[in-house]
Amino acid sequence: MSSTIASPAGVRVPARGAPGRSRTAPAQRARALAWLAQAASLVLAVLAWHLLASRHVKLGFVTFANVPTPGAALEALRDLLQSPKLTQHLGYSLWRVTVGFLAAGVVGIGLGLAIGRHAWARRLLLPPLELLRPIPAVAWIPLAVLMFPSNELSMIFITFIGALFPVLLNTIHGVEGVDPRLVASARSLGTRGWPLFSQVILPGAGPGIATGLAIGMGTCWFCLVSAEMISGQFGIGYYTWESYTVQNYGGIVVGMLVIGLLGMGSSALIRLAARALMPWTVSTRRPA
Repeated sequence: MSSTIASPAGVRVPARGAPGRSRTAPAQRARALAWLAQAASLVLAVLAWHLLASRHVKLGFVTFANVPTPGAALEALRDLLQSPKLTQHLGYSLWRVTVGFLAAGVVGIGLGLAIGRHAWARRLLLPPLELLRPIPAVAWIPLAVLMFPSNELSMIFITFIGALFPVLLNTIHGVEGVDPRLVASARSLGTRGWPLFSQVILPGAGPGIATGLAIGMGTCWFCLVSAEMISGQFGIGYYTWESYTVQNYGGIVVGMLVIGLLGMGSSALIRLAARALMPWTVSTRRPA
């Protein structure tokens, strides 16, 4: 039975707050079901991992005979948490990724804005960048060792290379995707130079730049193992590689999962910051 109240004119109208409750309950149920589905998918993935590793399943083209079980990974995680080197591993990796990512953001956005906006920059800068883009980060290691006077700078350079091209390409596409009618309208109103760039071009390219930054952060962590192979001292990537060399197979999985969690979390922070800085990009569509 719907809740109603009488207006001064005697007309029965729905009580205030009832529609809100009716809309909120289905949304809460949908969110709960979404979280439940995500948790169930993780549980099923861990269960499949346990069954394949504990039974040493061999599928011909791939074998799980030497893959550690979830229990072995938990044991390695406990050892890592109790290790005095944990803070050093995390601190060095976060430092390298942060510096490399910030440098890639400044260079990638700057070059992307110039290339996307000016034909001369596209002709002059894009060909050598496109030539370098397919080179994997691990292939840069020998040259990085020769180019930089310290291993630390070499590792930062590898994470920089990993993030640079996603940021660059998404910035270029963001600038090119700005509606030319907006630019023409602004010019017809007398907007030129920096006001046109800051009030029309940059906000229009903002979503593409944010996407590039989120992807670039993920590739920074992706390149971390390659970068920290140079060091031989500290870092989550180095811990992962060291676990393989000393046959601590559970540690390999722990290092991989830590890198994955840090990469996922940092990319999510960038997306949240982008939504806060660019509220006009938030979709009003509800999930199906």
